[in-house]
Amino acid sequence: MKTLEVDQFLEKMTQWKPELTRLRELVLECGLEETLKWGQPCYTHKKANVLLLGNFKGFCTISFFKGVLLKDPAGILDKPGENSRIVRIVKFTELREITDRWDVLKSYIFEAIEIENKGLKVEKKEENTQNFVSELQNRLSADQKFAAAFMALTPGRQRAYNIYFSGAKQASTRVSRIDKYTDRILQGFGFHDCVCGLSKKMPRCDGSHKQLQK
Repeated sequence: MKTLEVDQFLEKMTQWKPELTRLRELVLECGLEETLKWGQPCYTHKKANVLLLGNFKGFCTISFFKGVLLKDPAGILDKPGENSRIVRIVKFTELREITDRWDVLKSYIFEAIEIENKGLKVEKKEENTQNFVSELQNRLSADQKFAAAFMALTPGRQRAYNIYFSGAKQASTRVSRIDKYTDRILQGFGFHDCVCGLSKKMPRCDGSHKQLQK
């Protein structure tokens, strides 16, 4: 069933409106419940998140929350990011792509629903602290409060920080980056999380904080 909040979301769209409207029709045809989460149309089954519709500058998407469990015989699933472990997306840049893949997409959605019916879960992968950059390992060993806060973050958030810290070529820069983000980590925020409360795509930052700098 269509919801007013998603109606309002689509009404405000200036890009990908026809594509997202068509994707919405597809998803609702599969019997999923509609709501708005993190500022995007979200679809659930038995209160479990199944998929999300997303709009980006260069494309719009269907994001499957447990996409890694889908078989993907058509080879259309992509990782949303290099280090994404669970979520898988399908990108669209034309309305025709949705029409051409209509039956395939429906089969993927029904498979995602069946995954929830069976109660299947993605096996959690424990982060190996030995894979963390040495400067981060040193801070974790030397600062118990920092270590407790960092290890309380989700594996994905730990991984994002480690990627950012290790991206600096010089050890001094890596230490500086860790120092800069220490307060953020102590507050339980991830590297990509919104900390100003202005983001329209919570919990991720969408750059809305920049208006505070004007």
